[in-house]
Amino acid sequence: MARMKIPKRYVIVLLTFICTNVCYVERVGFSIAYTVAADAINVNQANKGLILSMFYYGYVLSQIPGGWAAQRLGGRRVLLLSFLLWSLICGLIPLDPNRAVILVLSRLFVGVAQGFIFPAIHTVLAQWVPPQERSRSVSLTTSGMYLGAACGMLFFPSLVKHMGPQSVCLVEAVLGVAWSVIWLKFSSEPPRTDLPKVAMPKVASREKIKAQSVGVVAPRTVKIPWRKIIFSLPVWAIVVNNFTFHYALYVIMNWLPTYFELALKLSLQDMGSSKMLPYFNMFIFSNIGGVVADHLITKRILSVTKTRKLLNTIGFVVSAVALMALPSFGTPSGTVICSSVSLGFLALGRAGFAVNHMDVAPKFAGIVMGVSNTAGTLAGIVGVGLTGNILEAAKASNMDLTNSETWKTVFFVPAYLCIFSSVIFLVFSTGEKIFE
Repeated sequence: MARMKIPKRYVIVLLTFICTNVCYVERVGFSIAYTVAADAINVNQANKGLILSMFYYGYVLSQIPGGWAAQRLGGRRVLLLSFLLWSLICGLIPLDPNRAVILVLSRLFVGVAQGFIFPAIHTVLAQWVPPQERSRSVSLTTSGMYLGAACGMLFFPSLVKHMGPQSVCLVEAVLGVAWSVIWLKFSSEPPRTDLPKVAMPKVASREKIKAQSVGVVAPRTVKIPWRKIIFSLPVWAIVVNNFTFHYALYVIMNWLPTYFELALKLSLQDMGSSKMLPYFNMFIFSNIGGVVADHLITKRILSVTKTRKLLNTIGFVVSAVALMALPSFGTPSGTVICSSVSLGFLALGRAGFAVNHMDVAPKFAGIVMGVSNTAGTLAGIVGVGLTGNILEAAKASNMDLTNSETWKTVFFVPAYLCIFSSVIFLVFSTGEKIFE
């Protein structure tokens, strides 16, 4: 990479893109593998929801500590250690639904390990990426999640069918260790400065050109303004939207396979490449959002604040409409189209709220991301577990889970949350820096 003279910040962004890709390969892979293994021994929907949500219990515990650790120890080191930990757990723990206690603990600790990753990534990106490249850099990095989910949906059902559920865990462990080795070899600590680097359109000197290539780094001993962060309305606008984004994403990621099998009588193995379309659409729309946002900002078509609000509103409102339409179709093709539109526009909305961490607090992006992602993780706990209980309650009321109309509540809840969150972001968010 050095011989090709690729700017170091591009290497960092590419590696963080691969990082999020592998993380979501793991999450989707476990959901697929465990669902097959649990269905083979008739585990009920509520217990399935419990196991699937345990990851998020661990994940929520380490979000704020993850931001603190990245601030104090450095994002590079935190990313490496967390990746190695979850990879080892995946490789060593057997995927056996009869051993529920072991599964609960293993998913809890995988969640704890992965909880450090996104605060660390935001710390790394804030250090390396200049303001005029933030939208597309964050969008590319986070789009790795969706490409990873798409790859998992495409390849893992066949792998489970031919090699068994445990093979998925082994593949995930190998991918995690491989990324750790690559990260150790090609990443590095950022240039350190206490001053923000502002992009300058016409620069002649080599020193000023170099200054554009880095972002903002707070000293590791700086006092974190916890009180201002906790009581900031723009931060709460990010938090609310992060919660809603992940509620919708995690419900679809964890329960859409069950919806296909029960309501549409179609297994993932029989769906071919169409099952990856919702996540591939997220990958495409996430990057479109990032490019559009940076274009609107750098060409001064819209302010940073108006750009974030515009893309966030479009993304969440369109997603809500698609979610409400989804159970009305009752066909595989209609479900794929609606879930693709919903998740695609949710990803577009990340060019609003998700990049906003680095707008309002560039020196403390990892900390704010930790606070925000705590809410996003709570959405996983609430959404995945609540959906299982909703379905069990419907079953107890003699409602037919094979009827798509029974699933309306499952999809309407995130739809209403999307509309509510878009209003909150419109009213309270800002693109201006509020934490020095």
